[in-house]
Amino acid sequence: QVQLVESGGGLVQAGGSLRLSCAASGRTFSSYAMGWFRQAPGKEREFVAAISWSGGSTYYADSVKGRFTISRDNAKNTVYLQMNSLKPEDTAVYYCAAGWMISVAGKAYDYWGQGTQVTVSS
Repeated sequence: QVQLVESGGGLVQAGGSLRLSCAASGRTFSSYAMGWFRQAPGKEREFVAAISWSGGSTYYADSVKGRFTISRDNAKNTVYLQMNSLKPEDTAVYYCAAGWMISVAGKAYDYWGQGTQVTVSS
């Protein structure tokens, strides 16, 4: 069982930066691949970024590639999403998720956090 708690969301102007954190409970955090997903009002949840258990592999959605960076610190049971050059279309609730395999598909993840709101003003 893994519990995930996101933090770091907020209101930022276009072009600004935010760093999201996802703190995980449990001793097996380092065994899990981690993903970030987001859901904007009226839209379906979409994949943002993912990282393997070791950090050796990362995946990004085309819409965030070059602007967002996912990383993890297994000693701190935490995964991060550094978001730069933010755009109004990045506005959404951001969720972290844990699963056994790195994937862009939400169904591959077994545990989800409660989400953190990111709002980018124009």
